[in-house]
Amino acid sequence: MYNQRMCKRCLLADMSEEGLKERVYEYIKSLSEDIKVAPEIYQQRLNQCRECDKLISGMCRACGCFVEMRAAMKSNACPDVSHRW
Repeated sequence: MYNQRMCKRCLLADMSEEGLKERVYEYIKSLSEDIKVAPEIYQQRLNQCRECDKLISGMCRACGCFVEMRAAMKSNACPDVSHRW
């Protein structure tokens, strides 16, 4: 299992764009299976985010999260007032 998490002391400006995407997906992969949603639910959530006008460059303007990370976890919900998922 991959145990490294995203750097808590790095700003996006300090990371390369390619490295950021890779680290986000590594973080999602490292999550325990018992806290992750099923792959089909994950894709449904991302599809709903793709339709949202608050999505910009992979981030949610309602809360500032990376939507792919937020959508991966069972305990998370859409932060928008419409609560898409």
